[in-house]
Amino acid sequence: MEEKIASQQLDKNIKGWIGYRPRIKVFDCTIRDGGLMNDHKFDVKIVRSVYDALVAGGIDYMEVGYKSSKKIFTTDKFGSWKYSDEEEIRKLFGEREAGIKISVMADAERTDYRTDILTKSESAIDMIRVATYIHQIPTALDMIKDAHDKGYETTVNLMAISTVPENEIDAALEALAGSEVEVIYLVDSFGSLYLEQVQNLTRKYLSYAEPAGKQVGIHAHNNTQLAYANTITALIEGANFLDATLDGMGRGAGNCALELLIGFLHNPKFHVRPLLKCLQENIYRLKTELNWGYQIPYMITGQLNQHPRAAINFLKSDKRENLVDFYDQIIEEQ
Repeated sequence: MEEKIASQQLDKNIKGWIGYRPRIKVFDCTIRDGGLMNDHKFDVKIVRSVYDALVAGGIDYMEVGYKSSKKIFTTDKFGSWKYSDEEEIRKLFGEREAGIKISVMADAERTDYRTDILTKSESAIDMIRVATYIHQIPTALDMIKDAHDKGYETTVNLMAISTVPENEIDAALEALAGSEVEVIYLVDSFGSLYLEQVQNLTRKYLSYAEPAGKQVGIHAHNNTQLAYANTITALIEGANFLDATLDGMGRGAGNCALELLIGFLHNPKFHVRPLLKCLQENIYRLKTELNWGYQIPYMITGQLNQHPRAAINFLKSDKRENLVDFYDQIIEEQ
């Protein structure tokens, strides 16, 4: 009997591995997350090439940038994708291809969302993603309602979750489950979570989201080279919205690599060749300028559950090869 049960479970696992889950949505954050490294000053040709590659690759969403307040973030310092103005989006994409949706991120307390986010009928944007720290939940809830009432799809990214006590996570998830938001994202901001933690947290998020008719997403960072593995772990547990970027492009150690992820998903709607063409012609050139990806200083901050800013600054310094000094400094400041 035990052998029969084991055989049935094996058959189920094999069927799951060679099949695919149609509900899964793949979300590209290359331009938005990558913009954190160059103050969102991407050439329009780069943005358009990424867009064209994503359309041809069958990707579901493209996040083009932020909706940031021009009162807080001055336009003389940042590029246009810090603000994602409607005219910029329309000028670049024109009549958009069917099948891919455009998203922007709005940080709690850093955006004039009531005025800068138009009603959906006036906008080229499909989704508003609200990013919030635990102490900003009341503001985030108001932003979610505002975007929902204006007609947008909505998600919420609960950031730096690895630093939040469990009872506060529960309280936040309960509040978000009662809101208008459609997708609640598990975000490993510091790239410090391990597979077992992602597994348990995904189950926790689902326990609040599913009874409320909501879905769960995952946004992973690669400080300890686990962004891809953690994304797959969340997927297996039931997360349906998966964030990734071309070649893992993103601040510091970067993110889950898009080309890796779609290969795992087995869904015939996704195509890797257009992504490889974009990588070859555009992204690899950017990598030499922006220098993202796994490096030892990011490992150190990730393992110590710290924001990568110290590692970013260290790698820009003339002492960037002195790893032991950096490690000692970080440990001292713990």
